[in-house]
Amino acid sequence: MSELDNKKIRFFATFLNRLARDMTNYYNKKLDKPFKPINKSKGKGYDPVTKADRAFEKFIRSKIKKKFPKHNIIGEEFGNKKNKSDFTWVIDPIDGTRSFIIGNPTWSNLIGLNYKGNPVVGLANFPKLNKYYLNTSSKNAYVIEKGKKRKLQVNKKATLKNMKLAGAFHGWLSLKKQSRIPKVLKLMQFPCFDALSYMHFCEGKIDVVLQCQNKIWDVHAIIPIISAAGGVGSTWNNRDAKYAGNILFSANRNIHKKMLKFLRPALK
Repeated sequence: MSELDNKKIRFFATFLNRLARDMTNYYNKKLDKPFKPINKSKGKGYDPVTKADRAFEKFIRSKIKKKFPKHNIIGEEFGNKKNKSDFTWVIDPIDGTRSFIIGNPTWSNLIGLNYKGNPVVGLANFPKLNKYYLNTSSKNAYVIEKGKKRKLQVNKKATLKNMKLAGAFHGWLSLKKQSRIPKVLKLMQFPCFDALSYMHFCEGKIDVVLQCQNKIWDVHAIIPIISAAGGVGSTWNNRDAKYAGNILFSANRNIHKKMLKFLRPALK
């Protein structure tokens, strides 16, 4: 997955482990209050943001800058801070802003670290659920909940016949294109709850997750966690998942290969 050794991955994971608790405390003390959403699209659709999104990103950036002042930072709300470094932090301050707006607790803080362009460490923190997911090496990832740590592993027994699939098209896939993938539609029997569905995938509760139109900050934090939990991922046209866009994650390569085949007609 990268050239970064596991000792260094653990070093960065320790920083993220502490940051997860700091972000939850920050939310509970400063941001858990009434707000009005803002539409960034200005009448050309609906792309909501809140003051909490921006406050979270400023908070996260301040923590990273203090600890790693020479690293690059890319964030959804405040763009790209470039330095001459092999390390780049990728931030989605609130993944699932729509869920955040309506009070659905599935929103999260996503923070990923890239080394030479490859995602190597990831954190998915869920303040409302009081738990977070983190990889500590290229082979180990955990969920930390109520002070207890549990190792993550995808469902090794999943097959095409018994798998559970969660998916969302986010309004991107037209009805015409959906009509070309009836096998996929039939299999989509479980809801997709923002990044939480990817984490449920890592726990073996879901066997396939697919989504459309992801940005790098939507996926870079989750890629190392999924990889460490044994999952397989790519774009729908079988490019590396780090390029974002239409994303597919599967519990094993056999399922993944078949799902890519099922999805292929939607790309025409």
